[in-house]
Amino acid sequence: MTGTTTARETDRPIEFGLDTFGDLPEDSQGNLLSHAGAIRHVVEEAVLADRLGVDVIALGEHHRPEYSISTPETVLAGIASRTHRIKLASGVTVLSSDDPVRVFQRFATVDALSGGRAQVILGRGSFTESFPLFGYDLSDYDRLFEEKIGLFAELLQERPVTWQGTTRAPLNDADVYPRTESGRLDTWVGVGGSPQSVIRAARYGFPLMLAIIGGQPDRFAAYVDLYRRAAAQFGTVAHPVGMHSPGLVADTDAEAVETVWPRYKVMHDRIGAQRGWPPITRQAYESEVAHGSLYIGSPETVATKMARAIRALDVGRFDLIYSTGSIPAAARLRSVELYGSEVIPRVRELLATEALERTGVAS
Repeated sequence: MTGTTTARETDRPIEFGLDTFGDLPEDSQGNLLSHAGAIRHVVEEAVLADRLGVDVIALGEHHRPEYSISTPETVLAGIASRTHRIKLASGVTVLSSDDPVRVFQRFATVDALSGGRAQVILGRGSFTESFPLFGYDLSDYDRLFEEKIGLFAELLQERPVTWQGTTRAPLNDADVYPRTESGRLDTWVGVGGSPQSVIRAARYGFPLMLAIIGGQPDRFAAYVDLYRRAAAQFGTVAHPVGMHSPGLVADTDAEAVETVWPRYKVMHDRIGAQRGWPPITRQAYESEVAHGSLYIGSPETVATKMARAIRALDVGRFDLIYSTGSIPAAARLRSVELYGSEVIPRVRELLATEALERTGVAS
């Protein structure tokens, strides 16, 4: 291996996606939708995103009452039947508390239904409810993921697998079906900030998705650099890195900020009470909107901030988590509409102008 390539070096077009965990949105009267209603609403959002040319829809796995999606691949299969071009990803699949063979089979099935559009993003999960739910011990947290991602890497070869570990029954020359038409299921690893996880992704040659949910995104530049250096040392491919961050697009900055604030505070303080965080203040929220990793505002505001982060980290993909908390269903649909029709074209324009200026072409 003589070196690695980056999104900027290859001038690869940036991909833009949308992420959701299936948060329960409010209806027009301020009541929360049911879990079933929230799932159906996500499907409609994905259909709209597909029509607008958004590149990816990613669905996260959670097992908590405020989220509706516990099996992303099931919802993605439904979306596959109503869309034509958008990539269908998890964001993330909690591999540690699942079976790698079944994960591969389910996503290979989505891949078949969608004509090759499935994408699995593997992760350890930001919450731990799935571990006791499916009979796993949290003391095995690291070992579960390390063993299972190793098995998953073997399954991706789509040939008989022989494997032995401590977290599931061994496999001896086992065939796993269905196989994909392309011969390779598109697989990423989602990382929240652990250097060891970044290095692991590079070791297996998986694309890296950075979860940047707070603070200035520039601080993650070291992880992008670590990924590329590790890939060079392992002799694997340094794929364009992705990032995802929460936000909401509305017609004006004020509308977006005021729509998100009370729901964001409820969500933040609920999780914070479990993790020892202090309650968030309005000042801290507004600082995060202005300088951190909340992409909240009008199309121009969000596009400008996205372009800045993409340039700072030199990433090849940006996914907006558009459903933080109980954002009203109508506001979510409007956010998807503005993201696809105005934000993405504007970000591409800003990045193209910056590229021309960097190469000295612009006058």
